[in-house]
Amino acid sequence: MTPIKKFQVTFDCAGPERLARFWCEVLGYVIPPPPAGFANWDDFKRSQPPEQRDSWFACVDPSDVGPRLYFQRVPEGKAAKNRVHLDVRVGTGLVGEERLATLQAECTRLVALGAVHVQTLLADGTNESCIPMQDIEGNEFCID
Repeated sequence: MTPIKKFQVTFDCAGPERLARFWCEVLGYVIPPPPAGFANWDDFKRSQPPEQRDSWFACVDPSDVGPRLYFQRVPEGKAAKNRVHLDVRVGTGLVGEERLATLQAECTRLVALGAVHVQTLLADGTNESCIPMQDIEGNEFCID
């Protein structure tokens, strides 16, 4: 059996640092220290040629359990639905009204950060409730 490997999730985006900071707030992630030799990220950015400034940014799980999130600037805008999306698991183990209330509270918090509430999918006897959303650049994710 192959050992478990670490992985990162990469987002193509217009504003890497802005999007990384949004996802830090969503997930409780943190910005890692700047590269060696730099006191802070602003010093690092100033050291880069202008065309490379804000070309990437990352955030990490402070407990080192979740994957690193990497954000890279691309010239084109988002054109279609994501083929992969994140499920933010805030309702694990909850059912019915308790689950829905927890999901709705998280939705309210994320909308205040700039996320868009797409719809609320209510439990149907087979699936529990979930809330599809979009981040600040229109990438789909679900509160589950």
